[in-house]
Formats: sequence, structure tokens, C-alpha cells
Amino acid sequence: MAEAHEPRFTITMEQLQDFEFKVKFDWEGVDELLLDEPAPLGGSKGPNAARLVAAAVGNCLSASLLFCLQRAKVEVNGVKTQVSGALVRNEQKRLRIGDIQVRIELDTPAERARLERCLGLFEDYCVVTQSVREGIEVGVEVVDPSGAQLFSAPGK
Repeated sequence: MAEAHEPRFTITMEQLQDFEFKVKFDWEGVDELLLDEPAPLGGSKGPNAARLVAAAVGNCLSASLLFCLQRAKVEVNGVKTQVSGALVRNEQKRLRIGDIQVRIELDTPAERARLERCLGLFEDYCVVTQSVREGIEVGVEVVDPSGAQLFSAPGK
């Protein structure tokens, strides 16, 4: 595992009912988010995890491009991003995110030559996209209300 350079972040989720979860972020003043699964499991009252992954990839790429352009003092009138994802089944017939396609519409009066440097860099600076592409180490632990461990799978 790579060395951590920033403090860890913590997100807390609590089941409300069925597959609805309330997500609390570790920043003061940030609204909670409702997650839910689509029918027939849930009621589609909020995005599900696959849509959050796609949104995270799209947001990170858009923000990375915008940051680079701002530092290069390139005028940007707006950024609009569309992300689509495909769900596929693996050999065990489990659903997985098969691919994510991102289309960024950049509204700028700048000539293409002024954009070239950022267009060549922004993707590499996107924390989420590069982490997803490389694979993220995920450790899992299940405990009961007393904290007794029921299951543990260390990150790979």
C-alpha cells in the first residue's frame, strides 16, 4: 500500500429502512446524502453506489481540468460533464461496473493551443480516476453492536 500523505477521511452511513442509507460526511456544514438501490431492491430515492462511483470519476476529472486551466489563467465560461457507466456480470454472474465513459464539455474562448498543456495533464492529477484505474485497496470488517468481530478481510 502506498504511503498516506493526507489525513484519513471518514464517512458514516446509517440504514434508515430497506436499502436506504443516510450518509454523513466528515466536513462541518456539508449536507447529508440519501443513498438507495433501484427497484426492485430499493425505491430509487437517491443514487446507488455505482452512480456515486461514476459521479466521483466525472467530478474529479472536471475539477482537475478546471484547476489546471485556472492556474494557466485560461478563461473558462463553464464545464458540463456527462458520465455513463455500464453494469456487466462477471464469471460468477455478479454485477460489476464494466466501464465508465466521461464526456466533458468545456466552454472557453481560448484557442486550442492554450489548452494543450492542461489537456495533457489533468487526467493524471485526478485522484479518483487514477485510483479506480489502478485498483483501490479495500479492507472489510463486520462487527456486532458490542464491537465483537464477525468477519474480517484485509485489503489486498
